[in-house]
Amino acid sequence: MKRSHLALLTALLVGAAPLLSACGVIRGDDEDSRGAVTTGVTREPCPLAVDKNKGCIYLGTVSDLTQGPFAAQAVPITNAQKAFWQRVNRAGGIGGKYEVDVQAYVRDNKYNPEVHNQVYQEIKNNVLGLAQTLGSPTTAAIINDLKANSVVAAPASWTSGWEFEDVIVETGANYCIESMNAVDYAVETYKPKSVMAVHYAGDYGADAAAGAKVAAERNGLEFTAVETPQGATEQGRAITEITKNKPDLVILTTGPADAAAIVGQAAAAKFSGRFIGTGPTWNPALLDSPAAPALKALYEQSAPGRAWGADTPGHRAMREALGDVEPNDGYTSGWAWSYPLKAALEKMVAGGDISRKGLLAAVKSLTTVDYEGMLPPEAGNYAGDPNAATFRQTVINKPDDAAPTGVTEVKGFYTGPTAQSYTMDGPCYEKL
Repeated sequence: MKRSHLALLTALLVGAAPLLSACGVIRGDDEDSRGAVTTGVTREPCPLAVDKNKGCIYLGTVSDLTQGPFAAQAVPITNAQKAFWQRVNRAGGIGGKYEVDVQAYVRDNKYNPEVHNQVYQEIKNNVLGLAQTLGSPTTAAIINDLKANSVVAAPASWTSGWEFEDVIVETGANYCIESMNAVDYAVETYKPKSVMAVHYAGDYGADAAAGAKVAAERNGLEFTAVETPQGATEQGRAITEITKNKPDLVILTTGPADAAAIVGQAAAAKFSGRFIGTGPTWNPALLDSPAAPALKALYEQSAPGRAWGADTPGHRAMREALGDVEPNDGYTSGWAWSYPLKAALEKMVAGGDISRKGLLAAVKSLTTVDYEGMLPPEAGNYAGDPNAATFRQTVINKPDDAAPTGVTEVKGFYTGPTAQSYTMDGPCYEKL
């Protein structure tokens, strides 16, 4: 009697196995009926596959694609990343086994943290990681979920907080370091006695302002900080503070339109001090704006990397892949940000653990990344402690009508004395 019951139970289980597998409860070889190897990875080819014999790694994108303050950069960032991964796929993909899709799961965050989290939740179960998560405060809205689910993400931002998050594969110096270098550069070049940081609230603006404060104090300069909201028509207080207090140097951390409003209207009010804006304050369209004369006279841009027209193998590959587009350093950033994720995916596939945890382990083992000359290899160190791994080199650009993206380099990759000696023992914005 016991043997007949066992036989019946066995038959029922065998008959139910296909149904259970289809539901994802039982998976042979870690694969469900749709060909899924793990979350965001399938044995089926990508929708736009170059080689239909390869599987597909899906990466999501959450960016500012329509109405936020960084849309003018975010659209080129996103398009550059599509071109980057198309180039990877044409060159044989990842480990000769997978291609990468960054087009199926693209969402608009409108530069709003709540929207960012909402659309991330919509796609997170379909992707292995994020090819892009744009913005510091917006990415902060999902960082706990990224960590809880081992979702590796490439940020379209440079806050120093990313130095302390293993799931984030940041590229280039953070805003804090960038502003330290900007102040040190200004001390060498213009000999200022006072510094004002005009900045958005949140991790982006406060991080840069904190770096400016550290450098100002180290150089014995008077320092003030003015927080300003988004919106070109909302910059009245910032402009008043600048024109009233007349700082020798203003470190700007806003979007491009707000930067143009501040510089243009301050200059119209006879302000003659210098402005250095962090990387995202610039867009080449500003040279066609009413603020162009003021920007050319008073403004420089600090940046974590070289602009569109630089002569490196990576820049040349980017320009060739993108073809006939209007130059924009959103493209440059988006392309450069993709190298660490490519290196980690290759290491993951080579190691055989095709999973989110396998990708995270690969990221944590990287000590250098081949950026094809766009950045020094040591910019891709994710294995050391935050202080040792923090990349500290930045560049300074000035407006230039003849340059492809409206800026030309005036000081190449360098580290100022403040950044060189600074101990990265926590996110800078927490110290402002």
